[in-house]
Amino acid sequence: MVDTSTATVTESDTDRGRRPRSRGRVPGEAGIWILVLSDMAVFAAFFGVFLVVRIGQPQVFAASRTQLEVPLGLVDTIVLLTSSLLVALAVRRVRAGRRAFAGRLLVAAAAGGVVFLALKVTEYSIVIGEGHAPSSNDFFLYYFVLTGIHLTHVLIGLGGLAIARSAVRRPVPSPDLGRTVENAASFWHMVDLLWIVLFALFYLVA
Repeated sequence: MVDTSTATVTESDTDRGRRPRSRGRVPGEAGIWILVLSDMAVFAAFFGVFLVVRIGQPQVFAASRTQLEVPLGLVDTIVLLTSSLLVALAVRRVRAGRRAFAGRLLVAAAAGGVVFLALKVTEYSIVIGEGHAPSSNDFFLYYFVLTGIHLTHVLIGLGGLAIARSAVRRPVPSPDLGRTVENAASFWHMVDLLWIVLFALFYLVA
C-alpha cells in the first residue's frame, strides 16, 4: 500500500522549489565544501606565517597595531555578523517555502556586504593617508595583503548572494533552489569567519 501522505509532502516541496531535508544532511553541494575547506586551509597557512613573523618582531607589530582604526574594524565585524545572520534566516525561509521573504533577506545581507566594502576602503584611505603602506613594515604588508584577499572573497560572496537572489525570484523555482541558496550561504559564512580571525589577529592580538 502506497503512503500517499508522504507523496503529497514530496510533491508540495518540489512545487515550492525545495527538496525534503534528510536528518544530518550537510547544507549545499560537496563542491562548495571542498572550496570552503581548501580556502580556509590556505588562510590558516597565512595566519601561521603571520604569527611566526610576529614572534620575531613583537615591538614593530604592537606599535603598528595601534595605527589601525579599531572602531572601524569593530563595525566591520558587526556588519558581517549581521549579514551572515540574515543569510542564515534566508536559508530557513527558503526551506519553509517563503521565497519572497528570503529574497528580501538576501538583499539586506548583500547590502551589509557592500557596507563592509565601503568601510574597508575608508579604512585603507585613512591608514595610507597616515603614511602606512605595504612597504612600511611586515605588519602592514600582511595587513594589506590578507585583508585585500579577504576583500576579494567578499566580492565573490556578493556574487554568490546575487545568484541566490536571482534563483529565489524565478516565477517557477528550480528543484535545486535550496542547494543554490545553501551554497551561497556556506561561502558567505566562511567570509564572515575569516574576517573574525583577521580582526583578532590585526586589531586585538598583534
